[in-house]
Amino acid sequence: MKRIVISIFAVMVLGVAVSTASAQTAKRITFKRGATSATVTGTLSSYKSKRVFVIRVLDGQTMKTENTGNRSISIFIEGPAGSGYEQDMAADCHANNEITPTVAGDYKFTIQECTKADPWKGTFKFKVTVD
Repeated sequence: MKRIVISIFAVMVLGVAVSTASAQTAKRITFKRGATSATVTGTLSSYKSKRVFVIRVLDGQTMKTENTGNRSISIFIEGPAGSGYEQDMAADCHANNEITPTVAGDYKFTIQECTKADPWKGTFKFKVTVD
């Protein structure tokens, strides 16, 4: 009985360790003083990998994302809690988006390879503009 309890405990600890390791902290996107846009770069190591970014915007702004790299990426956007923002999931890869007007708070971008294109790994690049 003691061995079973220890085994169950070990499996639970391993499960928590794996889920914690796979959870990724978001990287904050900031603009240089006076700028209204920033270029964001990162790498993806596999077809299933993702990178997470966060940007803070004010109420009533216009925010745009645009894929400026040579890789097919999808940018999934999640608005601040209670914003009611729902991304338009058109038939494309979702790399080019426009949100107007914004609700004040943090918007979360999850970047993945576009599942409608051939698999790749390497560097991606996209531009965020907030006016």
